[in-house]
Amino acid sequence: MLAKAFFWIKYIEEVGTGTNKIIQWCKEWGLPEPEFEYTGSSLVVIFRKSKLTEEYLKTLDFNDRQNKAMEFLRKHKKITSKEYAKLFGVTDRTARNDLRQLINKKVIRRAGTSDKTSHYILAEF
Repeated sequence: MLAKAFFWIKYIEEVGTGTNKIIQWCKEWGLPEPEFEYTGSSLVVIFRKSKLTEEYLKTLDFNDRQNKAMEFLRKHKKITSKEYAKLFGVTDRTARNDLRQLINKKVIRRAGTSDKTSHYILAEF
């Protein structure tokens, strides 16, 4: 009833659309989706520039190649397993294993529709 009253006096536009708009704007701006937390008396919305902060990545115990790959992905937005192997001078198998570990830790994800077009991107985008 309170929401209806605010709508009638044009204090709000619509009921229930703001959350979806916030999520959509974050995606458009290249930000992770916000976190919503109900504390019992308040709704808290947490915006992050990136969930993949330096502090968070340090807790995941990556090898040097994987750390450098994360930097590469931040700059170039995508990487293939062949690029990874060439960049770090490792075999294709080692590249795939390193990338699989990053996927398992949920910091990257595989994109593309086939093996020929597959590449890896940061998981938050």
